[in-house]
Amino acid sequence: MIGDTYGEPGRKAVEIFVGRMKKSGEADFVVCNAENSAEGSGITEGIARELFQNGCDVLTCGDHVFDRKREIENYIQKEPRVLRPANFPKGAPGAGSCVVESRGTKIGVLHVAGQAFMRYHFASPFHTADEEIEKLKKAGASVILVDMHAEATSEKSAISWYLDGRVAAVVGTHTHVQTADERVSEKGTACITDLGMTGPYDSVIGAEKGPIIQRFLTQIHAKKEVAQNDVRFSGALITVDERTGRATAIERVHKKLTP
Repeated sequence: MIGDTYGEPGRKAVEIFVGRMKKSGEADFVVCNAENSAEGSGITEGIARELFQNGCDVLTCGDHVFDRKREIENYIQKEPRVLRPANFPKGAPGAGSCVVESRGTKIGVLHVAGQAFMRYHFASPFHTADEEIEKLKKAGASVILVDMHAEATSEKSAISWYLDGRVAAVVGTHTHVQTADERVSEKGTACITDLGMTGPYDSVIGAEKGPIIQRFLTQIHAKKEVAQNDVRFSGALITVDERTGRATAIERVHKKLTP
């Protein structure tokens, strides 16, 4: 499961590392958070297709999913593997969960957003997860993976314990900073409260430093630009027993893209 993929540098890291990991057998199934994949804000149909072509199986898109509404709205309604948060306000295009078969196993992927400090008024991710998990099980999913897109580490941790034993993994996205709290519970649910960012680290969470620093200094909006240097690939490698649907291991992934 790959953390927030930022702009063209992040997509390049996905292209290189996902291909290697799938070819070597290190990874069988890949979920990529892609809400910042289009110049640091949103996603487009063309970029979604590119990420699928480069080995991603499901894309999650967070609260920035409709930042480029005209370029993703139609596609997200016809491509079930591109997810927006399931607890988005009713009437939003697309869906928040899907089931994809991989190597004979039906894998359910659920995407929810947190409520604390978020810019939208999302419904409860806890109650929404209850409903979506039942739908995924009815659709035959024997393994369920959850991307919890949220600001607050405590909220991400809390939902992992709430879903403990019911899903294989709960991973956090959104803050672009990888945490060091990976664990597998006794009931077989893997968790890390943030996967980190896949993109340029010589930056302010993906953006060129100068305009962001000026915004903090002056409180005047400055257009952010995607940084280019020190590109890294960040996420977690989760091992799941497909017979039980339980995780057996989780390992942080943080690799540097060499020129």
